[in-house]
Amino acid sequence: MLFAVRSATALHRLLDVLPVFAGDERIRRRFTLVPGSEFGVDALAAIERAGAHVLPWAEACGRAHDLVLAASPKGELERLSGPRVLLPHGAGFNKAVPEGGSADGGAADGSSADGGSADSASGLDPALLLRSGRPLARLHALAHPSQLDRLAAECPDAAARATVTGDPTFDRVLESLPLRERYRAALRTDGRTLVVLTSTWGPESLLARRPGLPAALTAHFPLDSYQFALVLHPNEHNRTGEFDLAEQLAPALAAGLVVARPHEEWAAVLVAADAVVTDHGSAALYAAAARDVPVIAACDGGGEVIPGTPMAQLLSMAPVLEHADDLERALAAHRPAHARALAEPAFAERGRALPRLREELYHLLGLDPHPSSPVTARPLPDPAPSARTLTSRTAFAAFAAFAVRVDLDAPAPGRDGAPVPVRVRVERRPPGGDGPLHHLAAEHGAAGERQLHSAGLIYRRAASRPARGESWTVGAWTTQVLAAYPGPRTAAVVLDGSRCVLRETGGALLTLTVEPDRSDEGRVRRADPAAVLSAAHAWLRELEEGEDVHLLPIALTCALGGRTYAARLAVATEDEALLEFQ
Repeated sequence: MLFAVRSATALHRLLDVLPVFAGDERIRRRFTLVPGSEFGVDALAAIERAGAHVLPWAEACGRAHDLVLAASPKGELERLSGPRVLLPHGAGFNKAVPEGGSADGGAADGSSADGGSADSASGLDPALLLRSGRPLARLHALAHPSQLDRLAAECPDAAARATVTGDPTFDRVLESLPLRERYRAALRTDGRTLVVLTSTWGPESLLARRPGLPAALTAHFPLDSYQFALVLHPNEHNRTGEFDLAEQLAPALAAGLVVARPHEEWAAVLVAADAVVTDHGSAALYAAAARDVPVIAACDGGGEVIPGTPMAQLLSMAPVLEHADDLERALAAHRPAHARALAEPAFAERGRALPRLREELYHLLGLDPHPSSPVTARPLPDPAPSARTLTSRTAFAAFAAFAVRVDLDAPAPGRDGAPVPVRVRVERRPPGGDGPLHHLAAEHGAAGERQLHSAGLIYRRAASRPARGESWTVGAWTTQVLAAYPGPRTAAVVLDGSRCVLRETGGALLTLTVEPDRSDEGRVRRADPAAVLSAAHAWLRELEEGEDVHLLPIALTCALGGRTYAARLAVATEDEALLEFQ
């Protein structure tokens, strides 16, 4: 069995078919790189990362194979001996081959490097599906009957060998839907709204047309309310390179943007998403058809999107995101079930793609299927969190500093008044943005010296497991930090997910305990204690010198990310002052 790989995208599609042959000791799986793509080097690297056995192209052409599987018709596949099968490359045929190129890289004269037509839908071009007037493939597997109709109109000879099997990648998405909460936990999404930006490759892609959109969105919305992720086409990962991509996206990455890896992780991130902002790439179809998430159009695809296709229909009916601050209006415009209805014509045989392929492929092999358990799609693996958050359960350990906006709903009571519950609304954003700022909150040991000198709140997160060696007492550390950074500040230590100690310049050592939010039908949500520290710091700054001890303890309510968290601020005990941390 030979898997003929043209690009990393094609490899990923082929890997999704592997469960068809799982457990069958009669099958030997070999891979070869089909020459001619500008992404060939990256495709070869992807094959090697998969640990597959690779045949050089010349050797692959010199052997006879019982079956040849490919997910792209490009390249000299006719040189490979054996029954050839073309598998789905994406969610339908929505995109025309760009002028001067093809999905795998092409020529500058308006034709593809393989002699295809520049204005043909990728995957439907008769110049690629026919070789010397005969169909390239013994079997052409399609995801939906409407695709069979289009193939029959474009290339009747190829359509005569086509059948509808469904989309194995879409079935992996469906199989993974019960794991959504696990994926969100891996991404450290917590109770935030996860908005995923999907960008195809080429001059009409989201990242090419609106390169500043990821940074604008991450800068505009509160970090405790929204999380943003980017799903980028593998060709763009390869064309740009990981180093240049990280530099290009640096402001958004610093503000918490998650960039999904191109194999498997992109689909897991879509399963986790609450909304999708997209161009004309087909990734959004998977999310809409599987879960009916809101789909918002960031750009229209220009001349690359083919009218009448599911992606064209979805874009034409989706709310349009003109500016970053228009996101919430666009989300509110989503009509339930509308996006799913428009996306469903891209997929058929839902949940049955692998059994259908198994039947067809073993028939071509002339074998009975292996008597193993029923073949099912493999669930997607967990997405990997940012390396900066691996040591903490909270997503916000990745941020060295926050620009904090504060609204005190209840003024602090006077010296002679009875203490009343205090409500503070907190919004945290990345530093450096526009708008009013109450204070900068900076993490000691992560923020730079300039941020620490500018911060009103300096805090430190205690190690979850103290190691051997030196440690501090919380009382001594807060005193030392305030001496090192004189001025009207608060120094604090986050001991765990519900308890902090803090000291204002010239004030007593205080303790802050934070309760989780339990208002969501039994679901328990915990705030980042550093955010509640900002609420406590804001209230303390409203008081006159020494007034904190007079009024304490107080009941503090912190409104954060659309939820409220009850907290208690009191004078620390002697034992609490001697607590050690690292």
